[in-house]
Amino acid sequence: MQDGPLTGTRVVDASTILAGPLCCQILGDFGADVIKVEHPVAGDSMRGHGESKDGVPLWWKEISRNKRTIGLSLSDRDGAAAFLELARTADVVVENFRPGTFERWGLGPEVLLEANPGLVLLRISGFGQEGPYASRAGFGTLAEAMSGFAHLTGEADGPPTLPAFGLADSICGIAASSAVSMALLARQSNGGRGQVIDANLLLPIMTAVGPGPTVYDQLGVVGQRHGNRSTNNAPRNTYRTSDDSWVAVSTSAQRIAEKVLTLVGHPEVLEEPWFASGHGRAQHADLLDGYVGSWIGARTRAEVIDRFTEVGAAIAAVYDARDLVEDAHVRETGMLRHVPDEDLGQVLMHDVMWRMSGTPGRIRFPGRPRGADTDQVLTDELGIPAEHVAELRARGVVA
Repeated sequence: MQDGPLTGTRVVDASTILAGPLCCQILGDFGADVIKVEHPVAGDSMRGHGESKDGVPLWWKEISRNKRTIGLSLSDRDGAAAFLELARTADVVVENFRPGTFERWGLGPEVLLEANPGLVLLRISGFGQEGPYASRAGFGTLAEAMSGFAHLTGEADGPPTLPAFGLADSICGIAASSAVSMALLARQSNGGRGQVIDANLLLPIMTAVGPGPTVYDQLGVVGQRHGNRSTNNAPRNTYRTSDDSWVAVSTSAQRIAEKVLTLVGHPEVLEEPWFASGHGRAQHADLLDGYVGSWIGARTRAEVIDRFTEVGAAIAAVYDARDLVEDAHVRETGMLRHVPDEDLGQVLMHDVMWRMSGTPGRIRFPGRPRGADTDQVLTDELGIPAEHVAELRARGVVA
């Protein structure tokens, strides 16, 4: 079976928590042979994130799928030497330690690229490898705060609001997988030379938040919180139905706004001059929300969605995890997929992130126990004598 466009590519995942591991999950989903390198005792802290069943971490099953795992201490001289041998065989190395850490361990870019000139080294940090903040501890929460996301999120009279999940890390991880693919493509036309990718958590989410800096630069305007509303169009909000559910409505397109207001019984507003643009409608959000909210509030969620769908207006239910699992479209299109697992029997997880007609990826296996593949990788593939691996294991350098 075709494993994807990255079949034959080896990725060494020396990153921790979320951004780097998610990047490597995506690369593995599309065929790369990913070798996860963890501390031999502590492992990746990601193993302790989220819920567990019978001591088995559930998030780990997805974020580390398609990855073989070895336990190796990079701060130990012998562990670093073994890592360097592994890097010689790799196409990509991914690390997200604080800038300067890899250099302190004798594994800086100069060392790695001298050992393997074709290597693509992806370095993920909070704020980048250089600059006044380079040495600061970097976490997604800080990027979500500094990017403008928290400032723009929440009710107008409420505090800045952070997401309840790893938004900045996830955006960075997805963006980084694109950067790695570009570097591998560039290698084909530059004589096989690798390069260093300096990625940080802040810039991708800054880009996702939108053109706030450009607007400030040109107009001196700073965006503010508006709850679920938008300054670009209206009606745009969440609305409660008669059966105590919630739905979200968007009218980014003018024709959709016309359909919505006609459906809820107020076609007269279509004649108002201000209704002709999204910005004009946003200036009258109270009025439009009142019309839409009253109509939706008198009907069940199923009835509201059916009526909106009939007229071609844009609407979606506000789902929790159970709704998502039970949704007919999600189920029929395989957006969630059951994967056989040696610990849990089967695990439901997100499918590969996009569909490719010629080189589709797939989930080959879920996340594995710490050190499950150490001997296979170090001895069978790198040729490190089993006796030496045993000695390193006794010293706590490998697991």
